[in-house]
Amino acid sequence: MQYIQAFIMGGAVCAVAQVLIDKTKLTPARILVGCVVLGVILTGLGLYQPLVDWGGAGATVPLLGFGYSLAKGVQVGVAQDGLLGAFTGGVTGAAGGIAAAIVFGCLFALLSKPEDKSK
Repeated sequence: MQYIQAFIMGGAVCAVAQVLIDKTKLTPARILVGCVVLGVILTGLGLYQPLVDWGGAGATVPLLGFGYSLAKGVQVGVAQDGLLGAFTGGVTGAAGGIAAAIVFGCLFALLSKPEDKSK
């Protein structure tokens, strides 16, 4: 049942993003940033945790989940280190995703063959 719930949750997030891409003049970059910011806001208001509890990876893997990880990291950082935790907690909470993005970005940059796009 967890797989079905994760599929429904992740599919709903992706469907909303796809509708925004198709039906608005927002650029994909703005939609991506909006998803991360929405994840942070919903987590700060306590509204995203029930979605994570129900949807599991379907809620934590998409970009809303990255915002969730940042916000949870800040909450933990502030509880442990006070005001300094507000600045360091987000990076600590999302360190796995950030590290994976850097590692895989470098790996694919090394493995891909660059081409001249002016042709």
